[in-house]
Amino acid sequence: MHLIALALRRIAWMPPTLLGLTLIVFAISHIIPADPARVIAGENASVAQVEALREKFGLDKPLPQQFLRYVGDVVSGEMGISLYSQRPVADDLVTRLPATFELALAAILVAIVLGLPLGVVSALYRNSLLDQVIRMITIAGLAMAAFWLAILLQLLFSMHLGITPVQGRINGWGPDTITGFYTIDALLRGDWDTFGEALRYLALPTVTLAIPAAATIVRFTRAGVLNVMSSNFVFYQAAMGLPRRVVIWKYILRSALIGTVTQIGLVFGNLLAGAVVVETVFSWPGLGLFAYNSILQSDYNAIMGFTLFTGSVFIGVNLVVDIVQATLDPRER
Repeated sequence: MHLIALALRRIAWMPPTLLGLTLIVFAISHIIPADPARVIAGENASVAQVEALREKFGLDKPLPQQFLRYVGDVVSGEMGISLYSQRPVADDLVTRLPATFELALAAILVAIVLGLPLGVVSALYRNSLLDQVIRMITIAGLAMAAFWLAILLQLLFSMHLGITPVQGRINGWGPDTITGFYTIDALLRGDWDTFGEALRYLALPTVTLAIPAAATIVRFTRAGVLNVMSSNFVFYQAAMGLPRRVVIWKYILRSALIGTVTQIGLVFGNLLAGAVVVETVFSWPGLGLFAYNSILQSDYNAIMGFTLFTGSVFIGVNLVVDIVQATLDPRER
């Protein structure tokens, strides 16, 4: 009953949260001194042509009326028409979602594989030279700008070594669509050449996203393990003569990783919704690149559609994280 009540509360807060988020983004995007009708029509378009476009997309209406119209479209299941692609924004988002999801999923898996063991080792050997080195690496991973790291990786692995491609998602046509994930679709088809090619294109953007995510997981894992190691029940188990490895794996990690699991969920939500810079640098055809192009084109409907999607992702991830935490931690239940 507690989990059901928690889920219902989160779901009840979702509409007003998204409405407020949409209002903020709508106000900010319309403050920018740019005319999307002029951008679409081109520099050589006449005044009449620009006015016709402005009337077609409802940009000649007062701002409150434009906002209410957009909210009404969203409530009815639409997000309007993209001013740039001339397609429904919802269709553009659905088309680009698999690319971003595949990238975010690969990044979070790499971050977990690197972050959890390093965080545990750093805590177990607290204040040692190994701990200091790991902490320095995590600080560097959090401090590096994503675009700078992406460019460095491109220069090293693409330009100098020639191991990975510079940009894009795959060379030529992708595999026949089953899930929308090129790597999984290639595996399901038994196409190993396409699978290897998809991995080569996926490698650099994955590493770029995974490094700061892994640094975050390392820090939370280390803090959680240190906190549990100072608990009375750990001292009791050690005093009972249990082997150190049993105390670590059965008691310390089991309690310490509850907070880390929560953080992993939030990190994944951030990767899924916030990969704008990385997708732009690598020309990865996902939601981030879509948002970047929409901002350049002053495509209000697309910008707000991406914002609504991002807000929904974070609300959904928070809901899943709360449920998982309540399931794992008896104190929450």
